[in-house]
Amino acid sequence: MSENFDVEMRLDVKVPMRDGVELSADIYLPKSDGPFPVVLIRTPYSNNGDPLIEKARKLANRGYVCMLQDVRGRFDSQGEYYAFHQEIDDGFDTQEWTGQQDWCDGNVGMAGSSYGGCVQWLSAPLQNKYLKAMVPRVMCTDYYQGLMHPGGAFQLNVMMTWGMRTNGRTGQSINYHNWTEAFRSLPLTDLAGNAGREMKFWQDWLAHPSDDEYWDEVNTDRRFNEIEVPSLIMGGWYDLYASDAFDNFTGLKERGGSELARGSKLIVGPWPHALSTSTKTGDIDFGAESMLDLDSIERDWFDRWLKGDKSDKDEEAPLRLFVMGINQWRDEQEWPLTRTDWQSWNLRSDGNANNSAGDGKLSLEPAGDETADRFTYDPDMPVQTLGGNNCCSPEIVPWGPYDQRPVEARNDVLCYTTDVLVEDLEVTGPIRLKLFAATDGLDTDWTAMLVDVSPTGYAKNLCDGIIRGRYREGFERPKLLEPDNVYEYVIKVGVTSNVFKKGHRLRLEVSSSNFPRFDRNLNTGGDLYKSTDIRVAQQTVHHSLQYPSQLILPVIQE
Repeated sequence: MSENFDVEMRLDVKVPMRDGVELSADIYLPKSDGPFPVVLIRTPYSNNGDPLIEKARKLANRGYVCMLQDVRGRFDSQGEYYAFHQEIDDGFDTQEWTGQQDWCDGNVGMAGSSYGGCVQWLSAPLQNKYLKAMVPRVMCTDYYQGLMHPGGAFQLNVMMTWGMRTNGRTGQSINYHNWTEAFRSLPLTDLAGNAGREMKFWQDWLAHPSDDEYWDEVNTDRRFNEIEVPSLIMGGWYDLYASDAFDNFTGLKERGGSELARGSKLIVGPWPHALSTSTKTGDIDFGAESMLDLDSIERDWFDRWLKGDKSDKDEEAPLRLFVMGINQWRDEQEWPLTRTDWQSWNLRSDGNANNSAGDGKLSLEPAGDETADRFTYDPDMPVQTLGGNNCCSPEIVPWGPYDQRPVEARNDVLCYTTDVLVEDLEVTGPIRLKLFAATDGLDTDWTAMLVDVSPTGYAKNLCDGIIRGRYREGFERPKLLEPDNVYEYVIKVGVTSNVFKKGHRLRLEVSSSNFPRFDRNLNTGGDLYKSTDIRVAQQTVHHSLQYPSQLILPVIQE
């Protein structure tokens, strides 16, 4: 489109909600006779930031009204802020008001990242007649497993730092806290107060450690059949929501409430939570090829669904993936890929897999009568988070790929490594670990990380996961462990697309902590969030004919 309209600004426009609360919106309109389609962006981070204003003006230049709205209780909007739950009705009411304005042609699209993606998913099942398309970036639809309690553990770093930034009416600085001390504070119910912020939603998150009715209200993944608009989903391999991006894509493709919704698309690059802002993520520079103009792609999507501008883009593949290792984009039709060779790589050792210098092996050959690996997990000395799928404060807890050798030097990190690869090995898809393990406590955690080891020894993390022992049979009802009993755990290690180059090795790390990304399991079996008691646990990982611990890899063979 070649439009280049001048822009009119209408600031602090009050939008009424059904309960009488008024939300503030800044509206950017083309200076021309309308009406126009509308792009709605709802945010808790202030609608007055320069990047957002620049985006709004570009959309207005192109013939859209762009409406930037502060969510309830934030900045210029009335009411009390409470994360997530309020956005269902407020999103619908805002869409309804917008669609009835004389400058709107009846077509509303929604855009936004992170919480700005959350508000899209939450309101979409209500099927407002004016909502015609969405572009949700980096957000989940399952707030229990995708955000708060992955694998049953509490995602401490994210929820603490993000929660504090959004607590209250305006943005809160968190840069001067002693975060090392704050994260270690016990009990967790006191952590927010100890850090200087009383957050009601923090207490509610901790009060609902299981997947109960509190989470049902906001978990859109159970309502994909009620979403009827097409969505262009965007995510990153090192984003907090990497797995969720694919869950949302496949959820809409398989269960979407209309043919249009089932035709949604997904783009995933080698990015952290901040998508396509730099060629470098963590330690790794993925090259100029890794950068995409996502705003331009987003505008093309709205041109198609809000303006009806059909093009050859309709024939593009629904899935666009950046394959790390070879650093190339590739189009695909489905997830997981139909040509996947699901390979079971067996954990092997003579009982000395402790640290990367041990004898732990990953092999396609089945384990025999082998000695189990053992380590001590002390919650007072947890394995430190070193990069990975984190959010939202990289200056506090870094995100992306980093050399894991400092972590792999610990004796409480078991390392299982393949032989040097004699040819390239592509792994693209979801990663699972079937782990047979025991602890002498009533509860504990098990963590897993997939690593690409270069010929120099550099150990690049790709994805990771966790399972809390009490939730091994499901997240609705916890069930404590019997000490020293061997259980089978299935750990969702995450998603990736990576070519392990010839000369590299593939490594699996297994431990019991990844802190402060996740809270520490105190090993007592008690209330993890109200207790201050800590117990040292003796951990055992089995790999034998009877207990075949295996890493399930999605291997792609062209």
